[in-house]
Amino acid sequence: MATADVKILQISSEDTVPLRHAVLWPDKPQSYVLLPEDSAGHHLGAFLDEAEPAVAVISLFVEPLPSSASEAAAAESLRADTITRAARFRKFACHPAHQGRGIGTALLAATFDAARELGCTVIWCDGRLDAAPWYEKRGMQRFGDTFFKGPIEYVRMKADL
Repeated sequence: MATADVKILQISSEDTVPLRHAVLWPDKPQSYVLLPEDSAGHHLGAFLDEAEPAVAVISLFVEPLPSSASEAAAAESLRADTITRAARFRKFACHPAHQGRGIGTALLAATFDAARELGCTVIWCDGRLDAAPWYEKRGMQRFGDTFFKGPIEYVRMKADL
């Protein structure tokens, strides 16, 4: 499948919920995939047919890059004009039947573009550890220690825009 067959559109946060739930946390109630900040986010969906539901979704937020205590202290010593404007993407989900076809890659690239349009120079996420190699192939790098959300191990990933 060519990624040219994929159309990336801005969608509502509500339109992300069914796929977020089905792919990321199907064993939890649907409310588990809702984010308090969803109303402030930019939500994108990847469509193969605009009349059908999105086959991949992602949510983007302008949010500072997290840092360790020592990094935070060092950052405070920098001048204000050197502070980086960052974006964080969350709840990235691609329907399993459509994985491995370039759809997620196209959606991630569109998300990077959207972050640039918001004036961000870096983008980051909390990625599932087993997905880290996928993100690395798309130009992201790991930072910080791994951590758990429930039984799932995560690592932070970032990329300069």
